[in-house]
Amino acid sequence: MIKTTQELLFFAICILPSIFAHHPTNCDGSCGLGQLKPVPFPFGFSSGCPIQLNCTPNGTISVDRFAVQSLTPDFILINLPAKCGRPIETLRRLFSRHYAPTSRNGILLENCSKPITTCKIPDTAVQTHFELLECGPKGNSSSSNNNVSCYSEENKRTEFIDYWRLMRSRCESLFSAISAVETLGGSGLPAVTSLEVEVVQLGWWLEGGCECSENANCTRVFSPVDRRRGYRCRCGDGFVGDGYRAGLGCRKASLTCNPAKYMSGQCSGATRVGALVGGIVAGACLMISVALTCCFIRRRSSLKHTKKTNRRLCEAIGMTIPIYPYKAMEKATDFFSDKQRLGTGAYGTVYAGKLNKDLWVAIKRIKHRDTESIEQVMNEIRLLSSVSHPNLVRLLGCCVEKGEQILIYEFMPNGTLSQHIHRQTKEGLTWPVRLTIAIETAQAIAFLHSSISPPIYHRDVKSSNILLDYNFKSKVADFGLSRLGLTETSHISTAPQGTPGYLDPQYHQNFQLSDKSDVYSFGVVLVEIITALKVVDFSRPQNEVNLASLAMDRIVKGRLHEIIDPLIKAEMDSWTLSSVHQVSELAFRCLSYDRDMRPSMNEVALVLEHIRLSGCASVEENTMALYKASTCSSSSNLSEKTLGVTFKKPELDTRGLFVTEVGAIDSISTADFSPISVQDPWLSEQSSPSSNSLLHNVVQ
Repeated sequence: MIKTTQELLFFAICILPSIFAHHPTNCDGSCGLGQLKPVPFPFGFSSGCPIQLNCTPNGTISVDRFAVQSLTPDFILINLPAKCGRPIETLRRLFSRHYAPTSRNGILLENCSKPITTCKIPDTAVQTHFELLECGPKGNSSSSNNNVSCYSEENKRTEFIDYWRLMRSRCESLFSAISAVETLGGSGLPAVTSLEVEVVQLGWWLEGGCECSENANCTRVFSPVDRRRGYRCRCGDGFVGDGYRAGLGCRKASLTCNPAKYMSGQCSGATRVGALVGGIVAGACLMISVALTCCFIRRRSSLKHTKKTNRRLCEAIGMTIPIYPYKAMEKATDFFSDKQRLGTGAYGTVYAGKLNKDLWVAIKRIKHRDTESIEQVMNEIRLLSSVSHPNLVRLLGCCVEKGEQILIYEFMPNGTLSQHIHRQTKEGLTWPVRLTIAIETAQAIAFLHSSISPPIYHRDVKSSNILLDYNFKSKVADFGLSRLGLTETSHISTAPQGTPGYLDPQYHQNFQLSDKSDVYSFGVVLVEIITALKVVDFSRPQNEVNLASLAMDRIVKGRLHEIIDPLIKAEMDSWTLSSVHQVSELAFRCLSYDRDMRPSMNEVALVLEHIRLSGCASVEENTMALYKASTCSSSSNLSEKTLGVTFKKPELDTRGLFVTEVGAIDSISTADFSPISVQDPWLSEQSSPSSNSLLHNVVQ
């Protein structure tokens, strides 16, 4: 408590006066009681702010009459709810002296007198997110949705949407918008693009020449409204701040300030000695009293919340799996060291850990601690602790101390199926290995659907949730979105969740989840296995962005050979050609729009096993090499020989995650390994609530 008091006193004496001294006094960045953090310069709510926003008493921020979702150094994201009959002139309010919609938006318009063919957003995305809105006459939604057109800029070099060209589209109403929002990836990873529905991305600028502070970079902008010069500022690497001379400027991120440095003016600008002394005399006692009171209330609330969370988690666990102390988790991961970090997803970070001195495990530390994340943790514990199958990932334990939610899984050294078929590893997978992985995955999902009561629907079947062990044996993971089915009905009603490109279209239409929803997702995985193409790829033609649509088109037209993975073509023989076509026909059935036309997972598993056994008969008749004969072994006993290389199981020590024996394959790098239930970041084909990273940063 003494240490906390000293820190608060230092904050009151040193930090606050400096902030008040450097922030522009004529620009108010605070909005009501609901806005806990002031908006950054040059935004604000007073007339002295370069870009003035609107503020309501409850802390809601808006641009004109549009609610602001977020502010970034380059963009303003505003909400544009879907609404029928909204006058198209409403768009004019999004074009001003300081901001305008960027070319990364797809503007959805109604009642256009001529067709629009410039949209970058796939038609399936528009239909998926807006098909339930009743807009047509007498509630006829379909008639309205068919009349919705999407406008995007054709010129990729254009930064903003041309207002006058958009108005020449001769559309009467502004329906909504879909924005392709790009966020920076983690350490060394590429940027991640996701579709934001009912959102418009506004690019913003300040008028005039660059007036950036020292150590800041200036981005020049030409206003699409009046073609005048504008600019934006951003602090360079190693510096933090807003980057503007009139704002906070830039300062070194690692700079540590003490009272002596503040007095000498070494911390981010000129010193305000008068304000500093006034803050010490007038505010020190008051700040300390308020801070101590708030600290006491916060600690009490935090302790109450922690006890409630632990109680709920323990009830969900039912004491069927071990509960480890938090200290054991710290020791196993070297206090959650970055060297032990395997990957970071939307819902948590996964570390390599060593329990009981010789057991390597994957330890997932849940990032968010809100109600939704607690429910997903409870759901995963409840489901994984109640089922057992050789092709389902095993939950080995958990930790619920100190407000933490930590799950412990068996360690999976060979990463995900997605990493292998999309060439994120040095070695690709041969067709026999892919077929065996598909069989094992189908058997696991069929087990969830038909061998337990009530059945379990996974809801997020995809290649990044199919993990591979030392022998490339398949393990289905990530049950955070799974739900129990009802025994007395054929479906359950729930809001659509999952990953775009894998989702059952009927699930989107009527919110009815069934076992056939997993069948559809598995059909997409089969197409991935055959083609090694991304599930959603905006670089492909518009009608081929969705892999399921592309595959259905090629299969129907008898042109499957155009999309078969070149690696499979290189090893093509009569059996491989026949089995690839048989698997594609099975995938075609799984991807049927009508769920009643899809096979059950039991039938899918049987058909795949039959295809594999047909290879055995071919091998026996032609007395072929042992390489193919290995594919006829049990699908649960896949050996390294199937890959055509020999692996030695790695040993683990404290210097890093893996130390290979002499003679082990040299081509396996740290990128070939991945943690359990960490999911690939969505580049162009994914938008799952979680993301998967490769194993990196672990081996020294």
